[in-house]
Amino acid sequence: MGYKSDIEIAQEARPEQIQKIAEDLNISDEYLECYGKYKAKIDYNILDEYKNKKDGKLILVTAITPTPAGEGKTTTSVGLGDALKRIGKKTVIALREPSLGPVFGVKGGAAGGGYAQVIPMEDINLHFTGDIHAVTTANNLIAALLDNHIQQGNSLHIDVRRITWKRCMDMNDRQLRFIVDGMGGKPNGTPREDGFDISVASEIMAVLCLSSDLEDLKKRVARIVVGYNFDGKPVTVKDLKGQGAVAALMKDALKPNLVQTLEHTPAFIHGGPFANIAHGCNSVMATKMALKLGDYVVTEAGFGADLGAEKFLDIKCRLAGLRPDAVVIVATARALKLHGGVPKADLNHENVDALSTGIENLLKHVENITEVYGLPAVVAINRFPTDTEAELQYIEGRCKELGVNVVLSEVWAKGGRGGEALAHEVVRLIDEEENHFRFAYDEKASIREKLEAIATKVYGADGVVFVGNANKQIDELEDLGFGKLPICVAKTQYSLSDDPKKLARPTGFKISVRNLRVSAGAGFVVALTGDIMTMPGLPKVPAAEAIDVDRTGKISGLF
Repeated sequence: MGYKSDIEIAQEARPEQIQKIAEDLNISDEYLECYGKYKAKIDYNILDEYKNKKDGKLILVTAITPTPAGEGKTTTSVGLGDALKRIGKKTVIALREPSLGPVFGVKGGAAGGGYAQVIPMEDINLHFTGDIHAVTTANNLIAALLDNHIQQGNSLHIDVRRITWKRCMDMNDRQLRFIVDGMGGKPNGTPREDGFDISVASEIMAVLCLSSDLEDLKKRVARIVVGYNFDGKPVTVKDLKGQGAVAALMKDALKPNLVQTLEHTPAFIHGGPFANIAHGCNSVMATKMALKLGDYVVTEAGFGADLGAEKFLDIKCRLAGLRPDAVVIVATARALKLHGGVPKADLNHENVDALSTGIENLLKHVENITEVYGLPAVVAINRFPTDTEAELQYIEGRCKELGVNVVLSEVWAKGGRGGEALAHEVVRLIDEEENHFRFAYDEKASIREKLEAIATKVYGADGVVFVGNANKQIDELEDLGFGKLPICVAKTQYSLSDDPKKLARPTGFKISVRNLRVSAGAGFVVALTGDIMTMPGLPKVPAAEAIDVDRTGKISGLF
């Protein structure tokens, strides 16, 4: 049986004019800034008008440890939003916007799939409203100011061997990870080692996503540490006098983007930090706006619950004063079989034995949400056409044996209609289940204690090993007053451990922390484990090779 591609389904849709979507949310014209017929930015000043309105219910969608088999977290988020609307709830969806790097690489876009998509998917997955370009420009302005300051006499006594700020671009380009620049003689700068991050790994993206307003953004940018002077003291963007210009560049990017699903459910798509490098959540501004405009808000956090959900709860909720009302954990039979040792080529064949091993990964993520964080949760089994009844019954039965709520989700094939059972269960969780939300660690704990808590409670590790200069870096960060900040762990997304080859639910391992740095503007300390790249590379056959556009401007090959 042949299936339509995501882009074919999206291009057949009949979207509403964006003014109609805004009108349904009671957004007046003074706050609406249209980008064509089907996209708009919403002025953040609308939050002043709604400041006394009670927030809606916040639903977080997370998932098992991701695999090449796919889990469908965004698809489930979109389908759940459509389903909640179908059962009569005023619903708003809040998602991240995709980076061009993965779109042209291997991962694909971030607009959902099948009959649970946000549209216009081509725009969302390509340039959208230019937010990521603004992040790139702002990041590189800081880099230019920094190197110009050194060229013009270096009155701040910046140690060029301890510059931490990199340039960035929104593309997977491994050639730029490590470079030497400033070559060509005295007029062309100071030769030094440098490098590029992908734009969504820039601290500017994290600042965009965690800022509560434009003044807050400006203060956060001012605090960003770009390097250290010869006395070992941090040098900030404020020292370079760059915060005003950066805020001017980011003025429009800070406004959340409004689009719609195939079923005309309103969706904010705003901000796109990676969850294995940064904190992996859409913007605080979009989430708060959605909570004021809707009665139920569906949002997601990147990768598995050990990464995106941990950072959503321990960083975003802590810094923004948010409290989730329910959590959905997405799993597929295919992904669980892969965690059980089945090669990707054999995933279409029934294998209940492999599920019995792979399901341990799902159960650990459920344990994290319900026991570590104290939140009510339901497992959404995202149905694939190749799943067998025996496999689906095994997952459902095993979850129920352990007291885990589980619902079959068919939103990919049926849209909101296929998610109504899930929507009813989420509403029941919110109305009937106890919510004892707590963080995984106390903000007053030391950096080492916070890392130990995340590793042992969330990953299931036996502890943490500090490699190389990590202990010295921790001592320096705590001496400089950064010890009370939350921790953002940069870790592989493919395992609960820091070794991508350890699938399912590994035991008997420790997390190796090899490097730490402060994101003082964002408001967290980044701890790097394993071999995490802040500039990905393209695969042997990039997705870009399949993308084309005809003479009418119609795009093809985009998923």
